[in-house]
Amino acid sequence: MSSTLRLTMAQALVRALAAQKTEYNGEIHPLFGGVWAIFGHGNVAGMGEALFAARETLPTFRAHNEQAMAHAAIAFAKASRRRRMMAATTSIGPGATNMVTAAALAHANRLPILLLPGDVFANRRPDPVLQQIEDFGDGTVSANDCFRPVSRYFDRITRPEQIVPALERALAVLNDPADCGPVTLALCQDVQAEAYDYPSSFFEDRLWLPRRISPDAHELARAIEWLMEAKKPLIIAGGGVLYSEAEKELLSFADAFGIPVCETQAGKSAMPDDHPLSMGSIGVTGTSAANALAVEADLIIAIGTRLQDFTTGSWALFANPERRLLALNIQPFDAMKHRAASFVCDARVGLDLLNECLRGHRAPAAWSARATQEKAAWDEKAKTYTQSGNTDLPSDAQVIGAVQRQAHATDIVVCAAGGLPGELHKLWRAGGPGGYHLEYGYSCMGYEIAGGLGVKMAHPSSEVIVMVGDGSYLMMNSEIATSIMLGFKLTIVLLDNRGFGCINRLQNATGSASFNNLLKDTQHEALPEIDFAAHAKALGADSTHVGSITDLEAALSKARKSTKTNVIVIDTDPFRSTDAGGHWWDVAVPAISERDNVNKARSAYEEKLKSQFFGD
Repeated sequence: MSSTLRLTMAQALVRALAAQKTEYNGEIHPLFGGVWAIFGHGNVAGMGEALFAARETLPTFRAHNEQAMAHAAIAFAKASRRRRMMAATTSIGPGATNMVTAAALAHANRLPILLLPGDVFANRRPDPVLQQIEDFGDGTVSANDCFRPVSRYFDRITRPEQIVPALERALAVLNDPADCGPVTLALCQDVQAEAYDYPSSFFEDRLWLPRRISPDAHELARAIEWLMEAKKPLIIAGGGVLYSEAEKELLSFADAFGIPVCETQAGKSAMPDDHPLSMGSIGVTGTSAANALAVEADLIIAIGTRLQDFTTGSWALFANPERRLLALNIQPFDAMKHRAASFVCDARVGLDLLNECLRGHRAPAAWSARATQEKAAWDEKAKTYTQSGNTDLPSDAQVIGAVQRQAHATDIVVCAAGGLPGELHKLWRAGGPGGYHLEYGYSCMGYEIAGGLGVKMAHPSSEVIVMVGDGSYLMMNSEIATSIMLGFKLTIVLLDNRGFGCINRLQNATGSASFNNLLKDTQHEALPEIDFAAHAKALGADSTHVGSITDLEAALSKARKSTKTNVIVIDTDPFRSTDAGGHWWDVAVPAISERDNVNKARSAYEEKLKSQFFGD
């Protein structure tokens, strides 16, 4: 007869989480790097007591905002190549729904996080409890049902024994390279505290290793045939290359066969930036080198990318009428987009097989030489944007140039929404794989500082540089205090352009007048005089406001020597951006307007729509 252990459901869950292991960088680590927790009446008694007892084996981190702590957990997983992850627990009401945005971000980016929101009483005796959302027509609904569309797996634990099969399913999803994403286990608060005799096997150590799927023989044969026939092949490297830890195989493949490589936001840093076949970013925020080749390519090899509209130029970038699309992806959903020829497999396995099967073959020398020339021309052009200049207010690109000049090869730059991701995608030169950490699948303002904290927790020996605009900073800055509290030092460069500069430029580009984006263009009685340096200091950071690019570089040098989070504020120009490179992006312009500029923009928009392809 098998042995059992009598525990509360919360205690059983926590003990089982602590027993999960993974192999990462050649060493065995706990699968879960910890649990983020903000306690409330829906989790303080059950989960709180369980986590307290397990604090030596499964650390608990206290944050200041539920969305932010989930962002930190997601960033930790991304920076760990999805080999490690974290959990997050909240109370039953606003604490839970605060995490829905983060769940959507993880879902869009295919990143693992275990969400453990408290839920209403399963026995319903005290209904309605504080923070309970009541559905007039369905007694089984709670606020946590908001997580259903943004979770890869969702379950509600209404009996203590249900945690056994539910956690098994949750762990399977969290560790599956194809289905990876957020998992929500809604924990009814009375059930958290109920006891049950759990099988001891539930708490045995379990080692999770990456599943590496091999391709179907027919799909492999077709991929080889298409690569042999291609005269102008082009690789798009997505985040799947990094998650598969296949950057060496990618480099070997591109080098051996003379195929140029461009990168998505998630894939940037997969290819050495100084390699002559590394074209840099592609698409709406792409380099002129990558996009020039994309226009002519007759075979686009998409590796580990979900082909978001920024990557494909809203499906108007690939202009060669003879183009073919080959999608190497672990997830069939992504591998079949836009009638691509699917090549479903792990990126490392697939590239290894192609390397072996295509030995002796090379792309036409003229195509490889063209790529090298385009790369060299772009590198020279990019320098003109990152140089200091003599303007009153520096551009984002000039600030990036200053940060780049002070950066070391082991540094990790972190950013998310606004204009900065586009500039970084084009201009940043990552020191190595994983040195560029951008959240752009969901383009979520407020991710930057919390995400930087998660990255630092994954790589404590690296210098983590967070670049953030004033708009995102004002949305979410509380985890500066958490970084101080936990002793994880960040260097935060805050670019103050006094509003939402990126969307203001987009507004103008679609013919509209500046309205409600820059602070000066809002309906206001008085403009706020925000002292960001003073605010950051009040949260515990060292901070300074610099007046020039030269002063910024000096402040960055000083910050590197510090062991405490530093916030460096610099005023920037909201109107200037890098106009070289890039591609059209489909943003619908009103068909009718009283304003001539909008009508002109609509005419130009309708012309651009003709270049899109859909299902062909």
